Amino acid sequence: MSPITVLVVDDSVVVRRLVTDALTSDPEIEVVGVAANGQIAVSKVAQLDPDVVTMDIEMPVMSGIEAVRALRRDGRRMPIIMFSTLSERGAVATLDALAAGATDYVTKPANVGSVSESLARVADDLIPRIKGLARRSGGAARKVRSTGTTVSATAVAPRSAPKPVALRPAPTRTLRPRAVVLGSSTGGPEALSTVIAGLTRPLPVPLLVVQHMPRVFTRQLAARLDRLGPSTVVEASDGVELRAGTVYIAPGDVHLEVRRSAAGARTHLHQDAPVNFCRPAVDVLFRSAVAAFGGELLGVVLTGMGSDGKVGAQALVDAGGTVIVQDEPTSVVWGMPGSVATAGLAHAVLPVAEIAQAVQRAVGSGDVQPVGVAR
Repeated sequence: MSPITVLVVDDSVVVRRLVTDALTSDPEIEVVGVAANGQIAVSKVAQLDPDVVTMDIEMPVMSGIEAVRALRRDGRRMPIIMFSTLSERGAVATLDALAAGATDYVTKPANVGSVSESLARVADDLIPRIKGLARRSGGAARKVRSTGTTVSATAVAPRSAPKPVALRPAPTRTLRPRAVVLGSSTGGPEALSTVIAGLTRPLPVPLLVVQHMPRVFTRQLAARLDRLGPSTVVEASDGVELRAGTVYIAPGDVHLEVRRSAAGARTHLHQDAPVNFCRPAVDVLFRSAVAAFGGELLGVVLTGMGSDGKVGAQALVDAGGTVIVQDEPTSVVWGMPGSVATAGLAHAVLPVAEIAQAVQRAVGSGDVQPVGVAR
């Protein structure tokens, strides 16, 4: 098998060397070039045709965000992974880059003691993403160019056809959801934007979300989503009473659970061990929601790497709830939704643009549902 070819883009010589050394430690990856700014990167993509690009955000001449826009305008469809700083400014810029067409991101090592530790951190973060995204895109970059009034497309290894899945029959006794729980990861910020913007009215139930992101990023994500559509979107705080029409985003590095008592249903945040190598984890949220509401739940699993959410979806359907997953063609990575669908746990597999309407249909009219009182 040919190695995955990567172009490394960063204005820092030290960072370019660090990323290059980390990636070339894996025999399945070949760094075919480096670039010191976005303008050089655009030129080198045309010259080298890499399978994946790692892209710094703040660079002279042309920033990473401008380079992403230029590459996408040029029809370049290879995965672009942003290399960002773990800061408020870095979080905002990263979300801007994802909105511009970047595929994923990793954060630069901060306060790491040695070069070897930095190398290990970069390798652990970047290599799995590069391999997963390169497989998803078919290895070599897909190029689509507009020539006059015609559009031609070529690909060395086209994306395989979506896998057929068997949908789960509808529950014999349909329980109207009293909450919606949702999980997403790679590609999730833009998928979430589509879902939240697609809601035509505040939901009559609360919506709780786990998106795999660092804490400073989830705060910015919540603020960004709050500007879309009619829902109130907040980063979840501990011990808050769940309210209809509000979307609660799990903070980065913190598990989000639902706890219910006679006083009502509330959020519960904690830092127990990661689950599926993730904190927050979708499985933790889903299983806690089942413990609180039984089968009176709607679960949604969007694009993401790995299988976080599969165990929670199993618990949800066993209790009589309903599960919707994003389909393969519209997912950046069909890992999480695919693991649920291929296990026979999905009642519907939908394009991301149709999920908001499906959620609204499932939760019923605009009548507010009681959240914390048993029925």
